[in-house]
Amino acid sequence: MKKSFIVMNSEDNCATSLKDIPKDEEIEIKEGKIIIINHNIPFGHKFALNPIKTGELVKKYSQIIGIATEDIKVGDWIHTHNIKSHYLERVANE
Repeated sequence: MKKSFIVMNSEDNCATSLKDIPKDEEIEIKEGKIIIINHNIPFGHKFALNPIKTGELVKKYSQIIGIATEDIKVGDWIHTHNIKSHYLERVANE
């Protein structure tokens, strides 16, 4: 069976979908660890592998791609509605 997601680095707290993933789909993210997807995840979009608290960093490719603007649960869709740019935040504070 073809994987429906990819994790770029072991430090990442999100995965990228390789297909449209429907809400309530069960996904085995590691051997024996299954999560349930909480929203429809469009192809190429991210979902949380771990709980991410408001203000915590979101990592993909082991790089910071955003800051959580609200608590994000395992299996939640990660997009502009719940993260803000880390780059823009950093530039604004310089």
